Amino acid sequence: MTRSNNRFRVKKMIYTVFFLVLILLILTNSQKSTYYALYGLNLWFTKMIPSLLPFMILSGIMVRLQLTAGFASLMHPLLHPIWRVRKNVTYAMIMGFLCGFPMGARVTCDLLDRDMISNKEANFLLTFCNNIGPVYFTGFVLPLLKRTQILPYLIGMYGLPFLYGLVLRHTVYKSMSETTSNQIACNQKTIRKPYSILEQIDDAINSSVQGILSLGGYMILFNLLNIIPASVVDLVLHAINTKIIVAGKVHFVEALPALIAPILEITGGLGFLEDRIPLYSLLLLPFGGLSCMAQTYSIIRRSNLSIHTYVYHKLILTGITVFYYVGWKIFFPLNFLL
Repeated sequence: MTRSNNRFRVKKMIYTVFFLVLILLILTNSQKSTYYALYGLNLWFTKMIPSLLPFMILSGIMVRLQLTAGFASLMHPLLHPIWRVRKNVTYAMIMGFLCGFPMGARVTCDLLDRDMISNKEANFLLTFCNNIGPVYFTGFVLPLLKRTQILPYLIGMYGLPFLYGLVLRHTVYKSMSETTSNQIACNQKTIRKPYSILEQIDDAINSSVQGILSLGGYMILFNLLNIIPASVVDLVLHAINTKIIVAGKVHFVEALPALIAPILEITGGLGFLEDRIPLYSLLLLPFGGLSCMAQTYSIIRRSNLSIHTYVYHKLILTGITVFYYVGWKIFFPLNFLL
């Protein structure tokens, strides 16, 4: 008990110091803090709301009206022979891959909350289908990185998670049920007092707006955190200029904030880094950044799903992506990263 109390005190002290330093930096660097916060707000307003909110609302309506199995029937005959999953799981996979982060986690939790999938199926879905969206990837990331090829990057971004999920399905999640009786049982559990379609639309819109507002808050906060590495670099450069320390690789020191930014918040960070180190940016995309991790936690925290398991599989996918690009470099050096 004493050790537990000591750990709690240490954590509390660390958090207190961290936020005091952050507040101090904001107060003493008002121009920079405003810039980072406004940058995150602008990305949320111009990129996230138009690309995500419509999908969030439509998917919310479909889940509430229990139309997901019917929608998934379009792709289910193609996917079921190799995936051996139920239609609602197929629906979550489709939405996760096509609509992008954080729709994979949101749809999974919506289905789980209404007992339309099991807890094991939800954990399975989170291991591989909560990724950066293809519209964002092909419309923002690849042009930003000035890449002329598309297919090799699509394989690295979506083919690897697809294959990873397939391997998990037939190994770790081999015992996951796919029977019709289970589907019926799950559907029977979701029978509630009937609501009108207008009530369902209203509920879906309110839930989606709350979700997109939460996402915006995370984007603003984690972009604002860039003030910490930026302030540290300013201190180091000041020390170099005043000969307090010996000048080393100044250019590397100046580049540190841009290198750290995608780890904090992937969209804003890529904008800061631009096309200077394309391989570095591509390797960070499967991980998604700390902001994406925090957003995913905010979505799944009321369920029994584990954020630690989610992060664990994200790190594995990042490692697999590293091997993919190493293999590309070894076997196809002439068109590497073109």
